[in-house]
Amino acid sequence: MKVAVFPGSFDPLTLGHLDLIKRGSALFDQLAVAVMTNESKNPLFTVEERVAQIKEAVSGLDNVSVITTEGLTVDLMNRIGADYLMRGLRNTTDFQYERDIAAMNNFLDDQCETVFFLAKPEYQHLSSSLLKEVTSAGGDISAYLPANINEALKKRLMKREMLRVKKDNEKAR
Repeated sequence: MKVAVFPGSFDPLTLGHLDLIKRGSALFDQLAVAVMTNESKNPLFTVEERVAQIKEAVSGLDNVSVITTEGLTVDLMNRIGADYLMRGLRNTTDFQYERDIAAMNNFLDDQCETVFFLAKPEYQHLSSSLLKEVTSAGGDISAYLPANINEALKKRLMKREMLRVKKDNEKAR
């Protein structure tokens, strides 16, 4: 059985991510989407919220599970019996970064095989950070997000804006 892990912070999951998940689910018997914590990022959604959002977005893919873990990806792979690590590449910068991670993972576990998927041209410019920035400035990015995640993002940003206005009003008093 070919089992793969697709790790990421997915804050939020984009249609580019979803495309990779669909393509990976066609190649692997089982694909585990691993929602990870990236300490260098300030997440908009909690890990639990992201897991629930992604589960809804992949609900039609029977061989895809959504999990979460902390620590090394290779340790997760060993726990669930995965031999393949799935990663997406948008550009040469991604390639250089992912190549180094693949080398380190292979050093940590020589059974870890990284499989790279090239992003489709319509998704090569996407990043979760860019989409959050555009949405925060009032831009419409609904064409790049699954519907359930687009709605959750709008609600979260509206709530943040309301809290900011409330805080500003309290300072002004």
